[in-house]
Amino acid sequence: MKLGLEGKRVLITGGSKGIGQACAMAFAAEGCGLDLVARDVARLEAARDAIRAAHPIEVRLHPGDLRDGEAVRRIAAECADAEILVNNAGDIPGGAIDQIDEARWRHAWDLKLFGYLNLTREMLAHMRARGRGVIVNVIGMAGEKPTWEYICGAAANAGLAALTKGLGSKSPEFGVRVLGIHPPATRTDRITALLKNVAKNKYGDESRVDDVLRDGAFGRVIEPEQVADTVVFLASPRASHVSGLVLNLGS
Repeated sequence: MKLGLEGKRVLITGGSKGIGQACAMAFAAEGCGLDLVARDVARLEAARDAIRAAHPIEVRLHPGDLRDGEAVRRIAAECADAEILVNNAGDIPGGAIDQIDEARWRHAWDLKLFGYLNLTREMLAHMRARGRGVIVNVIGMAGEKPTWEYICGAAANAGLAALTKGLGSKSPEFGVRVLGIHPPATRTDRITALLKNVAKNKYGDESRVDDVLRDGAFGRVIEPEQVADTVVFLASPRASHVSGLVLNLGS
């Protein structure tokens, strides 16, 4: 199904692997030009090469740490022509409140919560001036179903869901839609490491990932491509009637 996205530019954070790379590949299949952001230059280049091997589209790379406000502003200026922003970068650790000290908590939120917020602020201004644009926030089911074992991520995700709904309730008045999705546990390197950490904290054995999944805290595992397909649809004109929605992909 063609979604009417051909020729649009898409800015994707955390675009070098996992859900971000899956989103990049899905948008490329629709004929979109890409701007990919990540900290690791080698991973960015590898992602670009894989995408270009499958789809003859332009891929621009923007190495940078979204914890850094100057980097955020630089990236937003370089990508001012992007009509779609996919906020996806994050690496919040698992653990209960007594296992994550203030420094680690702030470090995690500087990327996931403030990274989304600050880049959204910058790109929303460009989109508003143009009179069109879409922002899709890849958030996480922990925001909807918080758990003891992933409290730092749950609190950040709940805040991002509120941000998405609040902005999206007003933004269509100036031609911009803001949406979000809550993926459940998704088969990426980061989630695998997170599940191992939870298993170690809960059972004293990081190999007991299946037990963590069975206890219901993380629900079922889905594939990055399933998340990407949803992001692409929500960003497309086929979903032009939707804003201020955060869609749960898990149960």
